[in-house]
This record gives sequence, C-alpha cells and structure tokens, in this order.
Amino acid sequence: MRKIIVKLILCFIVSIVAVFVIMNSFGVSLLKDDITEKLKNRIHAEAELLANEYVSNFFDSQVTRGQMSDHLKVIDRTLDARIWVINSKGAVLADTRAENGQGSINVEALDPGFLKGTFHENLMYKGVFDTPMMSATVPLMYDFSVRGYVTLLVPMDRVDEESLTYMNYINICILILVAVMLAIYVVIYIFTVVPIRRIRNAAMEYAKGNYEHKLKVRTRDEYEDLANTVQYMVDEIKNTDDKQKKFIANISHDFRSPLTSIKGYAEALKDGTIPREAEGKYLDVILFETERLTKLTSDLLELSSMDSRETRLDITTFDINQIIKRTVETFEGICTSKRVVLSLEFSSPETYVEADMGKIQQVLYNLIDNAIKFSNQDSTVKISTEEKGDKALVSVKDNGVGIPKDSVKRIFDRFYKGDSSRGKDKKGTGLGLAIVKEIISVHEENITVISTEGAGTEFTFSIPLS
Repeated sequence: MRKIIVKLILCFIVSIVAVFVIMNSFGVSLLKDDITEKLKNRIHAEAELLANEYVSNFFDSQVTRGQMSDHLKVIDRTLDARIWVINSKGAVLADTRAENGQGSINVEALDPGFLKGTFHENLMYKGVFDTPMMSATVPLMYDFSVRGYVTLLVPMDRVDEESLTYMNYINICILILVAVMLAIYVVIYIFTVVPIRRIRNAAMEYAKGNYEHKLKVRTRDEYEDLANTVQYMVDEIKNTDDKQKKFIANISHDFRSPLTSIKGYAEALKDGTIPREAEGKYLDVILFETERLTKLTSDLLELSSMDSRETRLDITTFDINQIIKRTVETFEGICTSKRVVLSLEFSSPETYVEADMGKIQQVLYNLIDNAIKFSNQDSTVKISTEEKGDKALVSVKDNGVGIPKDSVKRIFDRFYKGDSSRGKDKKGTGLGLAIVKEIISVHEENITVISTEGAGTEFTFSIPLS
C-alpha cells in the first residue's frame, strides 16, 4: 500500500512541478512576446497621434518650440513614455526627459540606422539611456517629403513588469489548481488505495483461517467486483473446509467401526473366548468387515483420482444396451434371494454411444445396486434406454422406499446416507452416488434424480450417441 501512496504523491508533485516549470519558462516567454507586440502597437499608435495632433502644429509654426515641449511633457506623464521630436537631419528638437525640454542629441550620430526603422528594441545609447529602451518612430510627411519624426521610448523593463504581474495572477490560479488537484488525488486515494487495503487486510485474515471476517467494499466499480469475488472464493473455501472436516469425520467413523469389529473378534479368537464351534461364524464377520474396508478404500482412491483430474477416459464406441445386459447378469443372485425383477426396456435393439465403457459400466452397477438395495421384496426395477437428439438417455427406476424431499439435493454428497439407508445398508460406504456423479461430470454429461418417498426413485443420465 505504501508503494501506491508514494506513487500517487510522486505523480502529484511531478504534475505540480511540471505545471510551474512550463508556465514560468515557456509560458513567460510567450507572454513576454505578446506583451512586447502589444506595447509596440500601443506606442506606435500614440506616436502617430502626437505627430498628427501636436507636432505638425510646430512644423507649421502655429506653436513655439517651448509650447510644444510643455504639451509633450504633460503627455509624457500621462503615457509614462519619453518623447522625442526629431528634424529631418536627425537632430532632437524636443526631449521630454531633458531638463529644459530642448534636445541636444543627434540620433544619426548615435545610430545611423535609427530613423530608417519603425521599431527598435534594447536600445542602449551611452550617456542617453540608463536602461534598455524600446522605441516606435513615426515620420511626419508633407508633400511627399519627411519634415521630421516623432519617437516614443519606453523602458524594456516595462515588459518584464507587466509579464511579472500577469504571472503572479497565473501562479495564484495554479495554486488554486494545486488545491483542486490535491482534493482529486485524495479522492483517487480513497477510491483506489482504501479498497485495496481492505481487500489485503481481509486476505490476511482469511490466510489465518478467520473466515468469519467480512469484506465490505462499496465503490460500485471493479474494486467492489474484486471484493465480491474474494468473498465468494472465501465462502467456497469455508464450505470446502467444512466438507473436508465432515469428510474426515465420516472416513474416521466408517473405518473405525469395521476395525473395531475386526480387532474385537480377532482378540476373542486368539484368547479362546469364542468357542471353537463358533469360530467360523465370527471369521465370516471379520471377512465381511474386511470387504467393507477394501471397498471403502477403492472408492476413496477412485474419487481422489477424479478430484485431481487424473482420470483419463478411454473413449470407445459400444452398445449401451449390451453393457446393461452384462451388468444386470451380475445381480442375478441377489435378485433371486430378494425376489426383485430387473426389467429391461430399450427403444432400439442396439444403441451405440461414445464413452468410457468401463466407467459407464461402473455407473450402471452403482445405480442398479442402489435400486435393488432400497427396493421392497417382490418389486421391479426398470432399466431403460432412449435416444433423444444426439444423446442416449439411460434410466434406472425402482419402486422402493424413495428419498425424503430434503435429502434429494444431498444424495450425491460424499458419505451422505439417508436415515432409511443406514438401517438397511450396513455395507454401503456412502460414496457410490458421489462416484456416479463424478464419472458423469468427467464425461461432461448430466444426471438427474426424481424421487417420491414411499413410491420409488428414478435416476437418468445422458451419454453422447455415436
């Protein structure tokens, strides 16, 4: 966060310094050029006015030299400009800054090219000007000949003074702009750094395992989207963490029960507590519990490989109807003992699909096994296939105990067992349907369940047709 603050401060300082440097260097140069041009035009206009209104009367002998000098001195004080009246030979006849108002200078002697130009800048005549001057010279014409000249002179310092005055106003405006920019940067800080700091602090809390920490960012922009995404991620991590704890608890429970039985009966057999004639019975119990552990371990390894995305599908083309027939044959014994009939209904004699045959057979085995397990005696389990569009729909339907409404959404969760199954299914691991769900998901297909408590359950999954 400190780095962002430093960057914002540096950007602010660089912006302000850049504005000051540009305005007080390049801006001052442009301003001086503009002031100089306007001053030239102004003194030139005044010189023309003097030549026409006052000096022409002197050359026409209507006023005396002294009267003209007095008038020009008054105008000098008004315009704050030195005025020269020059004859055609370059002699200064009147000088408003001379003690007696009379000129004693010959500009042709000082600068032969002076009267040939209208404007001159940075004039420095030794003994005449103390500072560099700017001049505007206007000729007084009569019968196409020059009778004399009127020259107005102003110090070049005036340009600097005027530019300095303008720059003071500009710098005041810049200072106001600095305050505005500072406020803008504060707003930028609030809308950028503060949300990031909250997200960072929240991430630190989540890293410590404090998932109850609430991340609140109300900026209505990408930062709020980011905060919501982080909060969603944390909620998912929390749910995963809860599931993991429950998962471990379930594994511990399902491993502890058979291990306790095995250990107890093994000790009883060893120390002779169990009569010799009953040993076979308890050895069968030990084998039964061992089979439970073996199946549980296999199911866990299967799910683990799917979670790590290590499952590689061996996609082949096969007849799903034929695979169903083979799978059904494995349940002949249990169906006979439980008096459950497996009914096969195929929309076509052959239905070729593209999938991993072994995985799909495992799905069928788990679904049919569940259907038989929760079916009542003297009932029917229907397995059917139907072609729909580019998919084959496989359905396994029983008329058994059904699934409670509040359990339907959880039946694909690992280790989940409904209350009814706990009483009937002592060998189940609670992972069968979770494996089914993962296999169908790996195939990028869907599986649905429809169940009515006391009436039965139907599972339907899709496979792409060949």
